[in-house]
Amino acid sequence: MTQARQTIDDWTAGAEAIVYQCCAACDARQYFRRSFCAACGAPDPQDKRAAGAGIVYAASLVVRAATPEARAHVPYNIVLVDAAEGFRMMAHGDGDLEIGDQVTAQYRYFAGRLVPHFARIKP
Repeated sequence: MTQARQTIDDWTAGAEAIVYQCCAACDARQYFRRSFCAACGAPDPQDKRAAGAGIVYAASLVVRAATPEARAHVPYNIVLVDAAEGFRMMAHGDGDLEIGDQVTAQYRYFAGRLVPHFARIKP
């Protein structure tokens, strides 16, 4: 008999949460969800909820949107964030973010969908 795997809803399901996975075999962290660990291949990594804190690794200002829905938001910033939990993710961010900024996740609507949006942590 197999046990049903529990999942945690995240922003892709409309919840204000970022969910990553942690491998029980090798402790690797990964984002987006997979049915296996990308580092060692072990099955069924565990879902965990991220706190939303991180550091900006890269930022890119988008001035030419790819879809009509996104054109209303131009210009907008896309950032790579190194999360405190040890994974890297791509998300939206405030326009003035720079590499090395400490950030925290908020959730905003973009082109009709709730998405993570990172803002600088005020000192």
